[in-house]
Amino acid sequence: MRLHHCALAAIVLLAGWFVAACTQPDMKPIETPPPSTGALAPDNPFARPSELPYQLPPFERIRNEHFAPALEAGMAEQRREVQAITRVRSAPTFANTILPLERSGALLQRVLAVFSSLAASNTNPEIDALQAQMAPRLAAHTDAILLDPHLYARVRSLYERRASLGLDPESLRLLERYHTMFVRAGAQLAEADKARLRALNEELSTLTTQFRLAVQQGVNAAAVVVDDEAELAGLSPEQIAVAAKAAKDRGLDGKWVIALTNTTGQPPLAQLENRALRERIYRASVMRGFGGEHDTTGLITRIAALRAERAALLGYPDHATYVLEDATAKTPGAVNDMLARLAAPAVANARREAAAMQRLIDAQAEASGTEPFELQPWDWAYYAEQVRQQNYAFDEAQVRPYFEMNRVLVDGVLFAAQELHGLTFKERPDLRGYVEDVRTFEVFNPDGSPLGLVQFDWFARPNKRGGAWMSSYVRQSRLLGTKPVVLNNLNIPKPPEGEPVLLTFDEVTTAFHEFGHALHALFSDVEYPLFSGTSVPRDYVEFPSQYNEMWATEPRVLANYARHYETGEPMPAELMDKVLAASQFNQGFATTEYLAAALLDQQWHQRAQGDIPQAANVEAFEAQALAAAGVDFHAVPPRYRSTYFSHIFADPMGYSAAYYAYIWSEVLAADTKHWFETHGGLTRANGDRLREKVLSKGFSVDPLAAFVDFKGGEPDIGPLLESRGLTAE
Repeated sequence: MRLHHCALAAIVLLAGWFVAACTQPDMKPIETPPPSTGALAPDNPFARPSELPYQLPPFERIRNEHFAPALEAGMAEQRREVQAITRVRSAPTFANTILPLERSGALLQRVLAVFSSLAASNTNPEIDALQAQMAPRLAAHTDAILLDPHLYARVRSLYERRASLGLDPESLRLLERYHTMFVRAGAQLAEADKARLRALNEELSTLTTQFRLAVQQGVNAAAVVVDDEAELAGLSPEQIAVAAKAAKDRGLDGKWVIALTNTTGQPPLAQLENRALRERIYRASVMRGFGGEHDTTGLITRIAALRAERAALLGYPDHATYVLEDATAKTPGAVNDMLARLAAPAVANARREAAAMQRLIDAQAEASGTEPFELQPWDWAYYAEQVRQQNYAFDEAQVRPYFEMNRVLVDGVLFAAQELHGLTFKERPDLRGYVEDVRTFEVFNPDGSPLGLVQFDWFARPNKRGGAWMSSYVRQSRLLGTKPVVLNNLNIPKPPEGEPVLLTFDEVTTAFHEFGHALHALFSDVEYPLFSGTSVPRDYVEFPSQYNEMWATEPRVLANYARHYETGEPMPAELMDKVLAASQFNQGFATTEYLAAALLDQQWHQRAQGDIPQAANVEAFEAQALAAAGVDFHAVPPRYRSTYFSHIFADPMGYSAAYYAYIWSEVLAADTKHWFETHGGLTRANGDRLREKVLSKGFSVDPLAAFVDFKGGEPDIGPLLESRGLTAE
């Protein structure tokens, strides 16, 4: 996953993400100054571009109190910049309209890039409070630019004369893209409709912020308290110690707390032997948001209704049609067709997996003289792990000693980039992050020239949101003379001092995934920041990251980093073979739970205004939607239920109507993996081709056209079906 940052588009997209970040119940308000009309105080670290290498933000100087005045001054500065464009008396030209628009908002971009990163990675009550206070202000600021009739008139004049302007291809695309942004934002609406659109955007920014707050509070409140340590049988001593500490932190000394993640499935379910406790954890997870103090049913139905109204106001039948018009998929029909093509084989695979587990349950019941039971959702992970051990004779405890964190990073993630792309990396401890654990590396091209900076923040913290993502502090642009500065975030539990940091194989794969996003940003070679790096449609942006996962299991790379943390001995070949062979295991489940969530997203957003269910009917709506799509397999619930589906309800746009994007991008990623496997694999020539034709282009060309140019043909879904084990009956 990645976050956007770039020029005016950054203000639009970052503002949308900014309002989504969660607040906390004990937040302390910051005094927000009145709208600024003057320059920012010179001692504010955002007042000018950072003097550190590559303009890395000066984190050691940045304090909470710097954000509010910098945000205010940034908005004021951009307002002045836009007004200067509209006050030009001469006829619109690319130089006097589009270029200054593309350059505008530099101060606001600097502060938003840092603020959004800290809000996700290292927040505090003051930052949370400021987010809530600034959300409607940022939404209004974005609307003020994109709904300005004078500014749009200049853009439209250029757009209508674009064929005669003699622009180079990237500049022409920039003009066309700005025209699209203005039109999609409502610039062609009548003034009364613009007023209603502003109100809709403001209310959505408020409601989506409230949703994220409710989900965050709900996941904390749903943590399961255990009174008897015996119930925790199956967990490792380290995991039990973490649960005890979590209880102590809540004032529950002598007890244990199983904290939840925001997905439906919870990691401890794969290990806990106590079936009753597994069921408690599962039910606590899936019932979040349905009733009680942290109910979100009213929020999601109102958000969906407002999105449908906004789509109608803009001339679209529904929100999904609006969103997908600007994606590579283009239409809801295309998305529906792909999801339908995958649903039947995925569920069939899941049912075969369930049958294997049911046979194991029955055999164990017969051997122990107990009553057998039907496999339930809270049983799946536990028995899937046993089947996996039977089939592949290994578990995570066997492989984790070979995945020590520093070795995974340096000898795995960075080594693969070195072998494929010829990059070199130099750690820069002198360039600090926002916490001590952040590591900074300077990146160099094969010829030794500087490419950019990449930071890694891999440890979990209580004030860090869950999941993994990439974001940018500085984006590459020849126009601005900037090189990329990017950040990768994971959430790996930090062990006690002196203990090794050992990763699961999923965490290893996630590390390679997020670095794929980082490479996409680092390799950007565009003129305009609007097109830089990962500023591509959501259903394309996951392609480079998903493809980069292939190097985690490439034999040469795996052999280089998969070494025992104590002895340095390589992972035994037979264990390595089992790890590789297990890559397709449980793919029926994984694909079905994902598709169920993606289909729910489409069902919410392919509905017209007036056709949105009431809050009381959310659960029935989900059941009907899953049944209609053929993914209503009771043992495999959606990866996210609607009431905690933050991807689609936790910011004004986010992944709404676009959660399908992960598997749409995976079609390209699997096809690319197949291309590499049939063209020599891990070679510099192949890496150079991918960099030149895909990773360097950003959004300066049509993304699918770039893929076709790289591959030499259209995308093929076959490799995806094969990789997920969906080809066999």
